[in-house]
Amino acid sequence: MKLTRREALGVMGAAAVTAPFAGKALAAEAKPTKGIALQLYTMRDPAKEDLAGTLKKCREIGFEYVQWSGMPDLPADKIRAELDAAGLKAIACHTSVEQFEKDFEGSVAFWKTVGVQFAGPGGMMGDCQKDLASWLKGCKRFDAVGAKMREAGLHLTYHNHAGEFEKFEGDDRCKLDILYAETKPENVLAELDLAWVRVGGADPAAYIRKYKNRCLTVHAKDLTADSTKGKVQFTPLGKGSLNWDDIFAAGKEAGIQWYIYEQDDTGGDPFGCAKTSFEFLASKLL
Repeated sequence: MKLTRREALGVMGAAAVTAPFAGKALAAEAKPTKGIALQLYTMRDPAKEDLAGTLKKCREIGFEYVQWSGMPDLPADKIRAELDAAGLKAIACHTSVEQFEKDFEGSVAFWKTVGVQFAGPGGMMGDCQKDLASWLKGCKRFDAVGAKMREAGLHLTYHNHAGEFEKFEGDDRCKLDILYAETKPENVLAELDLAWVRVGGADPAAYIRKYKNRCLTVHAKDLTADSTKGKVQFTPLGKGSLNWDDIFAAGKEAGIQWYIYEQDDTGGDPFGCAKTSFEFLASKLL
């Protein structure tokens, strides 16, 4: 189809007018989501059947960043390849202190290949939990490994559950506070799991403020209003009982860099829960 000169000029003019708006639309679609991440433990069940497909769906939901945990056991280069193929970046992982104690150089190389910045376990080592003396030995091990990791360009993190808010006989502090008091902030960072803080009987926002500049990552997790220590029920973010306005205000004051969504139990719909939670975080943080 041929256009007259006047028609052609009209088309060009329309394109010139709409181009800036199209650019704005594309920019909006490409809005960066740094600060929001997904704990892949949430996706452990579908990942067992189809890792590549699961990671792709996570990216389609909107997540760009993830924490590697609960996923199939793979070599570091394979993990990185799977993440790259899905358009995802790992900013954190769950791994044991023992791994670094056994093979420090190999562990550093592994996780640097994956691309993480924060690495740490989901609790105290099993042989350091019996009593206060054992716990204090664990604190020393954490501090020593954390110092070496920091020099190597990684940050050691500690992820809590509700049990860390219990106390040992002979010490008024809860276990978590002992750990942070007996280690240097630069060597052991707090990866507070906000739901488990609440189940443990503490206020998540207060704990964020308590460990200002030490808590750079949190597990953003929500609970139903009727959850108790004996019966914990998780729910998508913003659908439960945590005071998120206070949490986000505390996070801004305390220097939180990453809100990592996690839901231990999704009732069989991990992707639906993740979508709801991503949209909630995006509405509050982006």
